[in-house]
Amino acid sequence: MMTRSTFIQKTSAGLSAMMIAPGLWSFVPKKGTKRSYKFRAYRPGRFLAPVTCVTPDDGFYVHTFYDVVPWSPDQKLLTVTKLPYQGKTPIWGDTAEVCVIDLENETIQTVYETKAWSFQLGANVQWGTTSNRYLYCNDLIDDRPVCVRIDLESGVAKAFSGAKYDISPDEKSVISPNLLTMNIHQYGYAVPDQVFGKPATFTEADIKTEGLWQTDLDTNKTKLLVGFNEFLEKVEGPEEDLSYYSKSIPYLFHSKFNRQNTRILQVYRGLVNNEGRDASLFSMNVDGSNLKQCLSREHWNQKARFGGGGNHPNWHPDGEHIIMNCIPRWMGHEDMLFCQFKYDGSDFKVLSEMHLGSGHPSVNADSSYLLADTYPKQKWISSPKGEVPIRLIDLNTDEEQMICSVATNVGNNGKAYKKGETGSHYKLDPHPVWNHNYKKVCFNGAPEGERQVFIADLDNII
Repeated sequence: MMTRSTFIQKTSAGLSAMMIAPGLWSFVPKKGTKRSYKFRAYRPGRFLAPVTCVTPDDGFYVHTFYDVVPWSPDQKLLTVTKLPYQGKTPIWGDTAEVCVIDLENETIQTVYETKAWSFQLGANVQWGTTSNRYLYCNDLIDDRPVCVRIDLESGVAKAFSGAKYDISPDEKSVISPNLLTMNIHQYGYAVPDQVFGKPATFTEADIKTEGLWQTDLDTNKTKLLVGFNEFLEKVEGPEEDLSYYSKSIPYLFHSKFNRQNTRILQVYRGLVNNEGRDASLFSMNVDGSNLKQCLSREHWNQKARFGGGGNHPNWHPDGEHIIMNCIPRWMGHEDMLFCQFKYDGSDFKVLSEMHLGSGHPSVNADSSYLLADTYPKQKWISSPKGEVPIRLIDLNTDEEQMICSVATNVGNNGKAYKKGETGSHYKLDPHPVWNHNYKKVCFNGAPEGERQVFIADLDNII
């Protein structure tokens, strides 16, 4: 017999969540007090553009990622995650705070607390595209990652039946791989391990039932959009690629809608004995059709002369092309370079042969400027000692300027990983991201050793 308690679960903040439809939960999260503080100029007069630290000095803050705009649609607000700590592996059950910063009035308010967080993406919080009303993140309900929509006007939150890695531009659906297994192939992009230091893995049996999931936010129905078997059937490149993926356990990493809501970009990986990544890249229509491998395992995993392999594919604003760091040895290049190609793999080209690739690249709408950061280990890009640059390359003139530089050392002498420790708690990437009109850039940094969020104003440069 069903009772009232059957329809009630607890959210991260310990609030009662009422089931209002199968798998759809409604609750009222506790909001924090809106607090005033002063933004702080970061080394005024030292850099190409004025830079401001927009987070308070009372904790550890990050924005989401280099392809997720943290500004609200009207650009008056910014969303960030306040992490509970740094310097140790995330613990299942610990909570992070989803915060909204008022950029005009210099205030911050916690609007949600979640157990679904990581050091690289924070709470993976995203604005809706049509107004400032909704924020989307994940939480754990009944020990499952699920998408949560926070209504900033009514104060009510809804938790859906499936998880979110990305939300469609029309806010009708979310897509996600299984977030419980993401740490097995790269820490920091999903949720803490259920068993400390032991990321969940797929079994061979899971391959038949797992893949990319989609949740319709109107009907709250979650379905398998594209299964692993479908990806395997579309593997291209040399026979060695298919042979490798056939014997590996597959996992999915970044899942991204283009802004036109016509296609999805999907990173595919294969692990053997829980080791390796061996990524390749796929695209598909938003309904899962027209699945196509647009960058093979062979081409993705070329090694650069100074170190590193292919990394960080990202939609071009036109929704037709992909921007990515590649080592196109098949074209005679030995170095990591900023590259571009179409969603079907055609029209591959190098954006600049003069400036080596690094970090997290993205371009503005008309492809006139490329924005990127670096990793500390990418010594082929010059920067002040102990800091990483925020790079700006004029693709019309092939000239580069450094917007600014920032320290990212949050422990372990600036090294991202420590032997014998699992997690990404020493890793801090700036993840520079454009605002909606490509006049400002938001990025992470830690000039005082604690994670903070900064905005550079490029209005007089671009």
